[in-house]
Amino acid sequence: MFIFDAHLDLSMNAMEWNRDLRWSVEAIRKSETGMTDKPDRGNNTVSFDAMRKGNIGLCVATQIARYVHKDNSLPGWHSPHQAWAQTQGQLAWYRAMEAEGHLRQITNAQELTTHLTAWKNDKKNTPIGYILSLEGADSMVDLDYLEKSYEQGLRAIGPAHYGPGTYAFGTNSVGGIGTKGKELLKEIERLQLILDATHLCDQSFWETMSVYTGPVWASHNNCRTFVDHNRQFTDEQLRELIARKAVIGLVFDATMIIPNWQRGVSHPSNTEVTLAHAIQNIDHICQLSGNSLHVGIGSDLDGGFGNEQGPSDMDTIADLQKIPQLLAAKGYTPKDIENIMHKNFIRFLTDTWA
Repeated sequence: MFIFDAHLDLSMNAMEWNRDLRWSVEAIRKSETGMTDKPDRGNNTVSFDAMRKGNIGLCVATQIARYVHKDNSLPGWHSPHQAWAQTQGQLAWYRAMEAEGHLRQITNAQELTTHLTAWKNDKKNTPIGYILSLEGADSMVDLDYLEKSYEQGLRAIGPAHYGPGTYAFGTNSVGGIGTKGKELLKEIERLQLILDATHLCDQSFWETMSVYTGPVWASHNNCRTFVDHNRQFTDEQLRELIARKAVIGLVFDATMIIPNWQRGVSHPSNTEVTLAHAIQNIDHICQLSGNSLHVGIGSDLDGGFGNEQGPSDMDTIADLQKIPQLLAAKGYTPKDIENIMHKNFIRFLTDTWA
């Protein structure tokens, strides 16, 4: 089945992890033998080859570069100008992959339709389509930079990532959006960008919902009912997104799938976490909405973790193809499954870009 993945940190892996995504997953793993600078070395799951094997012909691909104040202990760049420069390096990598025929940027409804038709007719020779998204807005030196990013093809943006940010507070922090955040939201609406609510802390989430009227999705967010942590959304937040016709993408990070996961201690082999645990989040969102129209796939695979922190029955991103059978076993119809695997996010884009 065709798959739309609403969240992949492709350029981060290329530029910060130094992974050549033109290689196979196996070749990348071999090249990282003995490396210890990142906890997921040798456990990567994503490459262009693996995406093609999994029929993942369209994705939302990120730029990401956190600016952190000198008093902030989180890793990141010490000025928004440095963070901006990092995102521009990531963009240059996307452009290089476009030039080689591996990727194709999608920025409007016509390009989306053209790409889907081309992939259906000849996926072997069609580049993988990607919609550019910015994860965390701290690299915006000022709001003029957002328009520059729009001109470069940016079509979605999350105001915050982890910790306190310039425009909002993110995961593991507490605070509101403030004046700068409200100004950012107005500019997002003016440019008709998609707001990504993922990572907003509870206070920033609700303050955002009180003033923002444009299109919103949660590209990669699971349910707090299964893992009681602020990284996940409560049922109340999910209902708010559903009421706004949003789509929520399922994440395959084990810390967001089962409770009490301990980084560096827990492992798929000693927790027995599986894809079946993950798709409980799909079912929960469908139960809240009363239909299959508001949930999709936002895998976040290789988003700072690999298969050492994922379902035990997922080796590479190609294993997303196991999900339709699992959903069918839970009673989901073929139409429901198509909605979840690609149609919901595609419909969202089509409606937004109309």
